[in-house]
Amino acid sequence: MIFPFSFEEYLRHRDTAVPERLDLLSARERSLLEGALQEYLLTGGFPEVQGVDAVTRSRLLLDYVDVAILRDVVERHQVSNVVSLRWLVRHLLGNPGGLFSVEKFHATLKSQGLAVGRDTLHQLLSYLEDCFLVRVTWVEASSVRRRMVNPRKIYPVDPGFIPIFDRSGKTNLGHALETAVRIELERRGMEVHYVRTHEGFEVDFLARAPEGSEALIQVAADLRDKATREREVRALQAAAQEHPRAALYLVTLTPESARGIPEGIQVSNAALWFLEPWHDRAPLQA
Repeated sequence: MIFPFSFEEYLRHRDTAVPERLDLLSARERSLLEGALQEYLLTGGFPEVQGVDAVTRSRLLLDYVDVAILRDVVERHQVSNVVSLRWLVRHLLGNPGGLFSVEKFHATLKSQGLAVGRDTLHQLLSYLEDCFLVRVTWVEASSVRRRMVNPRKIYPVDPGFIPIFDRSGKTNLGHALETAVRIELERRGMEVHYVRTHEGFEVDFLARAPEGSEALIQVAADLRDKATREREVRALQAAAQEHPRAALYLVTLTPESARGIPEGIQVSNAALWFLEPWHDRAPLQA
């Protein structure tokens, strides 16, 4: 499995020095890293798109998707319903981190006059994950039945796909940051699920290390809005009741705006979070 550049690899590719001591950064150095992260979230980590203009970048990434569809899915698995496959790809890449239900998507295709079986959609989704175009995140559940009846969350393998397939026309750093965190967790060997509490609160990720230690991670690009801060904190606290061994993380692009966060929740500057050695992080200490 070959990942696109991580944020650290992205910096090294740009010949940007990666600091050895994150705790000794000056305000200017920290600001430069934060700016570089925002650029990374927009362009993504595929080596071929680094340093090219936006039009060329879009064309290269679209070509990558076409190769994944035609060579790695259609030809390899002898897929005949290419139209439904393309609908599925556009939907998944255009809704990063969105809840996905095969039943609902099947109904959408049916309303458009596209005939495809539910089992076929399950197969197509697995093919797209196998060819490393998307990553599937299941709900954390003690029973297989609860896991199966809840929708999955689907992420593109790279945030660079988001501005191409998102039809809103807006730069959505929140979706890009959540996607990058999801991929980084997998890159570092974590087992990753999302959490939906019994009260209905949702936490983006429950990351579990091979030795069993856990971290509940909520991702929020902007915490300047009080209601947003309270919502994210409430979800983490509710999930902590069901996962008492997990350390609590709030990863954001605006750590300076994280006022009134209760003790026990670690607010992390996203630019530094991606660069911290995983074994030094509190959530994964036994």
